[in-house]
Amino acid sequence: MSEKRKNRILFSVGDITLVPADAIVNAANSSLLGGGGVDGAIHRAAGPELLAECKTLGGCETGKAKITKGYRLAAKHVIHTVGPVYSGKAEDAALLYSCYNASLDLAAENDLHRVAFPCISTGVYGYPKDKAAVVALKAIVNWLDAHADYEMEVMIVCFSPEDMEYYRAVMENRS
Repeated sequence: MSEKRKNRILFSVGDITLVPADAIVNAANSSLLGGGGVDGAIHRAAGPELLAECKTLGGCETGKAKITKGYRLAAKHVIHTVGPVYSGKAEDAALLYSCYNASLDLAAENDLHRVAFPCISTGVYGYPKDKAAVVALKAIVNWLDAHADYEMEVMIVCFSPEDMEYYRAVMENRS
């Protein structure tokens, strides 16, 4: 008799600020003080309290993650991670991988079990979406495999149906 897996990966298209998760991940800049894209949307939806808390964190390095409350968001927390600006170097993939790994580590450290990710670094940071999907899913699958006893639901919330197709293609190629 096989044991039901305690963790899983889900995909959706939509507005990550509306996801009722334990935490949503913010594709932040290093200041953590808001910006464009998903970062700006999360700050606007969470309200000024998020900015006030972020000001106390002292920024964040690329590939690392920090956590705050969710304030006016449907999510209880925001995990802020700083993705790499794409340069085409091998270091880009390592830093992007670290964003997902550090975010999931931080979620587990805070006893969170439902985390929603946007497509990190694929907007103004210029990471090619197909390559980012490969790195993201490798990091998530490896983390879930390494923490098989920890119940975790990971959602990838894509901005568009086209974005989601990159993730579906990667998952189909894994099978």
